[in-house]
Amino acid sequence: METEFSGLEPGLYIVAGPIGNLGDLTPRAAEILRRADVVAVEDTRVSARLLRHAGSDRTMLPYHDHSADHVRQRLVERMASESVALLSDAGTPLISDPGYKLVRDARAAGRKVTTLPGPSAVIAALTLSGLPTDRFLFMGFLPAKAKARGDVLGEVAALRATLVFYESGPRLSDSLSAMAVHLGDRDAAVSREISKAFEETATGTLTALSQRYADTPPKGEIVVIVGPPGEAPPASAEDADAALLEAMTRLPVSKAAGEVAKKLGLDRRTLYDRAMDLKG
Repeated sequence: METEFSGLEPGLYIVAGPIGNLGDLTPRAAEILRRADVVAVEDTRVSARLLRHAGSDRTMLPYHDHSADHVRQRLVERMASESVALLSDAGTPLISDPGYKLVRDARAAGRKVTTLPGPSAVIAALTLSGLPTDRFLFMGFLPAKAKARGDVLGEVAALRATLVFYESGPRLSDSLSAMAVHLGDRDAAVSREISKAFEETATGTLTALSQRYADTPPKGEIVVIVGPPGEAPPASAEDADAALLEAMTRLPVSKAAGEVAKKLGLDRRTLYDRAMDLKG
């Protein structure tokens, strides 16, 4: 079934918009913005410029993280007979915003959900960083308060993956310094104004980047990429003994040796013999 007005099948259309250069809007996304019955947007002033670029005169409705539940419910109701395009201020909707609730409710109501892939600051910054991309975790914005920020960083300090953060200019230096303290002074990259006229990516250690921006906070949209931790030093004999003693409180000697061998990357037979010595 297609709506008589737009020619689009009713449902939700998740539209990725440009993160800077309007030319990054895909032809398919522009077509949906021209044909949808209504476009749900974060900020009508920001999205109006993009809709003009796409040649769209569709009606815009505000939908953002402060919208009441009834606004979301009304959009889901409209999807029964109308096509609703979801557009964020920049990039792909639902990344670092609560748009997933709209998708969740739309699916629960049996509505058709379609995504139109396109620009994402997370992926763009990863490609610019020169850091490993085989495993990465998007962290969004860190908490503003020092203790909460440290707690969050502590949760992922041992994770063997590249970390991706959003940040603002005034907070950038302090955040980079906190990352160095809680994650170690890793290789990192700071990308700003991606795809815009003054695009810039700076690389270095977290400490060096923190010092770089300490006196001159940058402007614009900022993404911080932090490389994974280096290889852990080999376990010492004391580490092995401590791990064996703990494991033997829960397991037979053979299984304790196997568990510690796997955990510390040591030889199982050697650990078994050591465990017998410790037990004796």
